[in-house]
Amino acid sequence: MSTERGAQQSIPPRARPPVSADHSGDGWADAVDEPLFKPLSAEEARRWRERHPAPSVWRVVVWQAGLTGLAVAMAAALVGLWWPGRWAWVASVAYGGLSALLPTAVMAWGLTSSALARWLRVAAPGVARASLAGWLWWEGVKVLLVLAMLWTAPRWIPDLSWPGLVVGLVVALKSYWLAWITPRAARG
Repeated sequence: MSTERGAQQSIPPRARPPVSADHSGDGWADAVDEPLFKPLSAEEARRWRERHPAPSVWRVVVWQAGLTGLAVAMAAALVGLWWPGRWAWVASVAYGGLSALLPTAVMAWGLTSSALARWLRVAAPGVARASLAGWLWWEGVKVLLVLAMLWTAPRWIPDLSWPGLVVGLVVALKSYWLAWITPRAARG
């Protein structure tokens, strides 16, 4: 019994739910009269969209290209300074980055500029299912391209360094986070 009482006393007062005026113990009873969601007017929605522009899929491609170039430059510097003659390592890092970069660029093109994207914008404007279907299609194409590039890597790069290829691939894939967390240019 003393352990149960001790457990009750260890809960800080702020963590306990508030008690309503009728002492029912339901802390949410007070908020019933307040609306849970206030829809925006057309003008408020337009201003919000101006302040929060939609991110471009091409941002990811730019970040992947930049980080892949940086990883290749670092690998070239390391090979040039400490391991001369191991240029296959640099090629492996570059191929790993390209294994993510090229399929992502194909997907970005497919989502924004392909005939399918143009047709979906005209045939089903604002229909979420059509957008999702297009995204799923191009994501499938991207995954198949990545797998095909990784499968053919030993043919394209003699003396392939698998750790180098994985480093290039991981660096390019981590660019998704950087493209997402870096601030976008907001208007207004």
